[in-house]
Amino acid sequence: MEQIQLTGQDVTLSQVWAVSEGDVEVVLSESSRAAMQKSRDYIEKRIANKDVMYGVNTGFGAFSNVTIPPKDIVQLQKNIIRSHSCGVGEPFTKKESRAIMFLRANALARGHSGIRVKVVEKILEFLNNDLIPVIPQQGSVGASGDLAPLSHLALALIGEGEVWRDGQSVAVEGELSKKDIAPLELQAKEGLSLINGCQVMTAVGLLNAYEAQRLMCMMDLAGASSLEALRGSRAAFDPLIFATRPHPGEAMTARNMLKLLGPTSPIAESHLDCGRVQDAYSLRCMPAVHGAAKDQLRRGIETLEIEANSSTDNPLVFADEDKVLSCGNFHGEPVAFALDSLAIAISGATSICECRIEKLINPAMSQLPAFLIEEGGLNSGHMIVQVAAASLVSENKILSHPASVDSIPTSADKEDHVSMGTIAARKFGKIVRNAENVVSMELLCATQALDLLAPLKASSAVDACHQRIRERVPYAKEDRIFHRDIESIKGLIRDNALMQAIQDSVGELEV
Repeated sequence: MEQIQLTGQDVTLSQVWAVSEGDVEVVLSESSRAAMQKSRDYIEKRIANKDVMYGVNTGFGAFSNVTIPPKDIVQLQKNIIRSHSCGVGEPFTKKESRAIMFLRANALARGHSGIRVKVVEKILEFLNNDLIPVIPQQGSVGASGDLAPLSHLALALIGEGEVWRDGQSVAVEGELSKKDIAPLELQAKEGLSLINGCQVMTAVGLLNAYEAQRLMCMMDLAGASSLEALRGSRAAFDPLIFATRPHPGEAMTARNMLKLLGPTSPIAESHLDCGRVQDAYSLRCMPAVHGAAKDQLRRGIETLEIEANSSTDNPLVFADEDKVLSCGNFHGEPVAFALDSLAIAISGATSICECRIEKLINPAMSQLPAFLIEEGGLNSGHMIVQVAAASLVSENKILSHPASVDSIPTSADKEDHVSMGTIAARKFGKIVRNAENVVSMELLCATQALDLLAPLKASSAVDACHQRIRERVPYAKEDRIFHRDIESIKGLIRDNALMQAIQDSVGELEV
């Protein structure tokens, strides 16, 4: 099994995805051990000197002015985890919880929290032994980070929460006994350090961004397939155009389209003299729209990767500088803004997919039969496929309202401005799921349309993907349950079968 050395410095999107899949073992690097030990030694020296430090020997939030006597410091750390474990709603998936654990361990491994090495070792022991906490999705405002959901993670570590077993939530005590693993015994500052930070919103955001990258390639494929089926022009993808407006995503998308479409095809040759001057925006503006989403996705991932390698505790410990500093590094606004921007980008790009579906089913906009069916009237064809796509696009518009523009005072107005970043992450995930369905719907309609143009064929790459889809989804000569077809195509997206067909035909697409 591949091994990842946790340094606190260099976690990447691909690593987060691999950990979420359970494909790697994560171990703590020697450099992180040294940094954490130095930080812990410093905190213990300050405790011995009876220095007052927030969260170490004081209460939390609005109780920060309450000094805690030494005999109660350990109980203080247990109390914060128990009291803050008030998340509700459906739990995050096991994949998401694995990613959350990985990022929390990485943040603590940076050595700015003043906790023992043993704390991160315990997180990794749980992770590597498939003891994955059940973490409710709702309850975080993204202020001191993800207090409620991270408390449920910490609750499992101390032997009082729930973990996943065979898809069910079970008490952690029994699972620890089976695996002969001891719960974590907290010491000063460790309860607070386990729950301060933005690792929930960041992990969920990164996993959805990973899927969005693949989806953008599939969106290019769907657009190329629709363009062939609608007998569109390749002229809008000429490199000369993008030298005049050098947004990277536009040029990427144009290159992808030319790869997928090639210089020509039998379908393209059949309409060279059709007299059409320009295609609809949904065809010729693909570089602008798909490209803008790619650019935003790239920027968003950059922000999330910075956050994944950041210290987000409060207070932060700087042993070499002899300082323990209260701060606001836990505030989720950088992540919230990025996730809201990603939601808008993927939502906007999905909208143009639905426009192309409408063109495919509308005989006024193409030379194809109405609703892509041969015996219209008796058969409704792909009529409601477009309606369902329109529904999802409209739902995405609602979900695209930025969570980060909202705020509500909490903790007796001590925490008076919050980010709502975890809500932004969850909304972004819903948008990606909806987009995946709409792209599947466009591919369903485009492959049906290409069959209706037979014996003319599309470009080699589009035809290769067409044939791959036809291995699971046959041509629709009459009405059937199209939900099943959409699910089958979505499966081809998720298992990378369509991506592999593209790579085998023309190589990698850019994103």
